[in-house]
Amino acid sequence: MPKLYDPGPDNNIRNLVTITTKTFFRYHKLRVLIKSIRKYYPDITIIVADDSEHPEKIEEPNVEHFIMPFAKVTTKYYLWVDDDFLFTENTKIEEFVAVLENSNLDVVGGSVKGNDYKFRLIYEEGEGSSCLHLRFGSYHRLEGFPHCVVVSGVVNFFLARTEETRSIGFDPKLLRVAHSEYFIDGLGILRVGSCSHLSVDHQSHEPANNLQERNAEQRYNTFRTGTKTETHFKLALQFFKNRMKCFTQG
Repeated sequence: MPKLYDPGPDNNIRNLVTITTKTFFRYHKLRVLIKSIRKYYPDITIIVADDSEHPEKIEEPNVEHFIMPFAKVTTKYYLWVDDDFLFTENTKIEEFVAVLENSNLDVVGGSVKGNDYKFRLIYEEGEGSSCLHLRFGSYHRLEGFPHCVVVSGVVNFFLARTEETRSIGFDPKLLRVAHSEYFIDGLGILRVGSCSHLSVDHQSHEPANNLQERNAEQRYNTFRTGTKTETHFKLALQFFKNRMKCFTQG
């Protein structure tokens, strides 16, 4: 059965897209992101998933602040962004929607400050086990869209079909970085593209403006940096889950 979504009488983008982001300690970055979004999309819904140790309240119109909710996105699409991104005049959600509306893709990524980090996944099945090869680049151009290509995975800035991507989800065993692993789990299920002309900016990496912000960044960085144990666990999980005997990247 087809899934229908009512775009509303004015066909406004807010009825088609929900912006989703994950934050952890860096509320100063999150507030800058929200301000940049509001400059271009004043009433679009923003959902913030927050697992900070001591959450601060984010009380703004059309911003829903939750501690890791389930199934909160009710629009046809959701736009995934990091909390330290920055919307600009080139961050055109409508153009993302146009690609998904007029192609068979489930996910379309853009570029973050010129970096589109797109890759292909090549799966080699063998007796009892398999090999997976991650190769940077694309398969071929997306027909009808001269700036877009077909890939297996994209940067952490993408628009996705809500219904189709719910069947994948991020692996709950991976508590830190699980971006490439998400697209590995979606191999053979998700149809993915990358469009270099769809972009978002990145907030400055310069030292924070005040002591509270610097402390937040320092605490964030202690959690951001993975340990060797975590890396080994991630690889072991990936090898076991996918019955792999080898994995290469480059």
